[in-house]
Amino acid sequence: MKKLNLLTLAVTFASGLALTGMAVADHHGGDRNKEGSSYSADKSYGDKSKGTIAEIAASNGSFETLVAALGAADLVDVLAGEGPFTVFAPTDEAFAKLPEGTVESLLQPENRDQLIAVLTYHVVPGKVMSADINGDTQADTVQGSALNIRANSYGVRINDARVVTADIEADNGVIHVIDSVLIPGQ
Repeated sequence: MKKLNLLTLAVTFASGLALTGMAVADHHGGDRNKEGSSYSADKSYGDKSKGTIAEIAASNGSFETLVAALGAADLVDVLAGEGPFTVFAPTDEAFAKLPEGTVESLLQPENRDQLIAVLTYHVVPGKVMSADINGDTQADTVQGSALNIRANSYGVRINDARVVTADIEADNGVIHVIDSVLIPGQ
């Protein structure tokens, strides 16, 4: 696996993910996670350039846990800032997959540093659109660790999480919806 700088990643990310996403959606009748929940283009995650990443997440009922975690970590203003950012946003269903008590523990004030590490592990500096990736690569996160990104005919994975909806554009970057929470070091 090769490690790319952000500019190379941006160029590479564009070509494969859009084609892969269209092929997967066409082949499978839309983006679906293992449990069968559908994240289709009809679901309103946000319109192109209709608010910041924080505003889009807060206005959509699928990211309530993420929004609560951002608030507990005092990161809402960061994701409402200028950016650009690429956010791999886990849904409430993704947070529900964590072992029982994990979310509650992370939201405790004494675990704020750990919560910040988890949340910033979901953020890549710059705006990386689906068409900017193909093959296997890595991207450095705001947290400091790298994410493994794999794009193939079966879809796109960020570490072990699957991208279920890509390219939700915001005024300050882009959101890619994922089906699992990314944990640094796992």
